[in-house]
Amino acid sequence: MSDRVADHVTSLVRRLARHLNRKLSDVLTLLFNHKSAGSLGAVAGFAIAVVFVWRFLRSPPARQRRNPPKRRAPIQAADGGGFGAVQMLKESDAGGAIDSPPQLTVRQIVRKKLAGCRKMTCQLLGVILEEKSAEELQKHATVRLSVVELLLEIAKHCDLYLMETILDDESEERVILALESAGLFQTGGLMKEKVLFCSTVSGRTSFVRQLEADWHIDSDIEIISQLSRFIRNQLYISPMEPGQIAPNVFTSSSLEQYFS
Repeated sequence: MSDRVADHVTSLVRRLARHLNRKLSDVLTLLFNHKSAGSLGAVAGFAIAVVFVWRFLRSPPARQRRNPPKRRAPIQAADGGGFGAVQMLKESDAGGAIDSPPQLTVRQIVRKKLAGCRKMTCQLLGVILEEKSAEELQKHATVRLSVVELLLEIAKHCDLYLMETILDDESEERVILALESAGLFQTGGLMKEKVLFCSTVSGRTSFVRQLEADWHIDSDIEIISQLSRFIRNQLYISPMEPGQIAPNVFTSSSLEQYFS
């Protein structure tokens, strides 16, 4: 289609050029018949104008240039591109690891949580032992392995006393044997003489007050409430949030969760 249009325009230009040639010849003949300086200058100007018009008309119409196709950037090989992406991710992870704060050790966490603590008292049932009642201790006693390292670190940081309400002497023996089997008496920080037993709940409250502990840990809300006026800080172990008890009472689902 574009070639036909170009040919048609070229044909028109040629016919127009021939027509101008004839007109130019007639005008020159007329002017030379009336010779004068002004007429010669007019002839020269007219001739130059005709030449420019004639050359312009004879030049072929410029065709619209087509935009050259854009060259696409070469696609990297799958292996090379994958390696580069993995390398960038590794460098990004490395930078994030450098910027992230270091994890605190158990010793650092204990020192931070128990700053200024000289003496701590802690219940056994439901905190250090798997059992939750004195009746269960009449059958077995099992130390929660997740608290062993933490207890040993607490015993290094302050004077630690463990206590529980039991129903018979056999329960006491089971508890001592379980603590010894877990390795809690091997480092010297926690001794058998610091594991206290009583037959009533009020007896446990008396132990804590007589020892003048800075921290007490218990799962009995009544004991926590009674001691809130006398103990500087307490930790109430409960699976549910009881609400605000006292400003110096903290709550956690477990001992290790509070020190995590």
